[in-house]
Amino acid sequence: MKTLIVSICLLLPSMAWAKLNVFACEPEWASLTQQLGGERVNVYSATTAQQDPHHVEARPSLIAKIRNADLVVCSGAELETGWLPLLLRRSGNPAVQTRQPGYFEAAMQVERLEIPKALDRSMGDVHGAGSPHVHLDPNRLHTIAAKLSQRLALIDEANAAAYQAQWQEFSQQWRRKISQWEQQAIKLSGKKVVVYHQDWVYLNHWLGIQRVATIEPRPGVPPSAADQKRLLEQLQTQPADAIVIAAYQNDKAARWLADKTGLPVIQLPYTVGGDEQSTDLTALMDRTVTLLNGIQR
Repeated sequence: MKTLIVSICLLLPSMAWAKLNVFACEPEWASLTQQLGGERVNVYSATTAQQDPHHVEARPSLIAKIRNADLVVCSGAELETGWLPLLLRRSGNPAVQTRQPGYFEAAMQVERLEIPKALDRSMGDVHGAGSPHVHLDPNRLHTIAAKLSQRLALIDEANAAAYQAQWQEFSQQWRRKISQWEQQAIKLSGKKVVVYHQDWVYLNHWLGIQRVATIEPRPGVPPSAADQKRLLEQLQTQPADAIVIAAYQNDKAARWLADKTGLPVIQLPYTVGGDEQSTDLTALMDRTVTLLNGIQR
């Protein structure tokens, strides 16, 4: 009996400090969950900033991670439709299946932009639920953080008060940073850019930047030589101020276009880890605003 009591006492600390295992589809959600969860969460990111989140191999190691997860946090809005459903199905983990508390889609927590009125295969990789790249609007991210914090508290009720306190600290700091970023970026309103992919919908909307052209002829379709020539002709009548690409994208087409037009190419980190400076969400937005301010006035 004495041995049993000792064994239970030894187990209690580990049980009290058991952490939530969180599977994040992208680095931005890994970073946000870590900020909101602190020492109460173990967070794993399925992708890095150098990967296209649309196209990820459903590796056995990822299945194992989801099998042991208490919470899955992804962009949603069909961004991961090519690989996440397979992982969920093969994991056999009932707690993190869609429509369960352990499944969280960030994009579905906020109003989405560019929801198509009709869908057709000829349109390319169009997201029927709207653009999923919501993390690049800090106002939307603030709303997502509030709801993710609530979800953490729901799953881990014993630490609900701690999650609330962490959220309050994040919210205060994030709101101050939004004001700072908007002041720093005030002269970007009205600037016109060419983008490679439609990653920047929310960033442009937030800052008042206009997308005048996209290097991809259709979402997810690499440009041909003929596409590049048509784009060059378009820019003669619809001039831009810069070409914007993400760290994970091939810059060959953008560099060709820059050589022909003289436009600067601005490579943005896109997500946490996209360059050495973008170590968390705050640093990501600091870096993004700084780089965009390099557009010639």
